[in-house]
Amino acid sequence: MSGFLMAAGRLGSIAALIALLIVLVKQLIALVAFLMVALKVVIVIAFVALLLLIVITFLSARRRRRAEEI
Repeated sequence: MSGFLMAAGRLGSIAALIALLIVLVKQLIALVAFLMVALKVVIVIAFVALLLLIVITFLSARRRRRAEEI
């Protein structure tokens, strides 16, 4: 009986370690996915800001050019 309990204890601990590793890998994948989405959002925001900066520069140069003509 004692041998059965020791074997069950060892198998149980190995199963628990495997379950913990599976949960850890799932959480790691979720973290990487979240970081990738955050990085994509930052890239899109930077691109939109750059486009806005180009439009504002174009409009201010156009306004300045018109003011010089008059």
